[in-house]
Amino acid sequence: MTATGGRSTTAQSATRNDTVAAVVRQWQSVHPGLDTAPMEIIGRINRCAALLQQAEDAPLRRAGLSRPEFDLLGALRRTGHELTPGELARETFSSGAAVTKRLKALAERGLVERRGDTRDRRVAHLRLTDTGRDLVDGLLPEQLAYETEVLSGIDPEYQEELAELLAGLLGRLELRKFS
Repeated sequence: MTATGGRSTTAQSATRNDTVAAVVRQWQSVHPGLDTAPMEIIGRINRCAALLQQAEDAPLRRAGLSRPEFDLLGALRRTGHELTPGELARETFSSGAAVTKRLKALAERGLVERRGDTRDRRVAHLRLTDTGRDLVDGLLPEQLAYETEVLSGIDPEYQEELAELLAGLLGRLELRKFS
């Protein structure tokens, strides 16, 4: 018996009708002996992420923000205190250069303020302006409503199970060192 309840991944792939299933079937025809089971999961996670990002960015685009800019604003809002650009880079899984560029644009729009460090002029401390905080607070409920709607077709019990499985995968990935 397999981990998929007795049916082989190949058999399940043949009955699935999404983009990833088509890719898996193509690889299986080219390399029949190759275990394509990881594609069944990783491919779907990647495809879901891309589709979710396209759709969820619509409210952000209306507000004139990119997803990475909103992530910076959100990090400042949810932590509730000033952060340095380095701390923001860690919070948002972004490069320092990317954070610097985004912060410049957000400051020009009046959404973020920088304050120099009294002990070290090279360090900047960043915080949301009132306008930035109001923007994040206005967009967040719209984002959560969208996500609730996307997940509404999945039974709440399965949503919990999916969250748990993804948390396990994420935890393992965060512990790995990729080169």
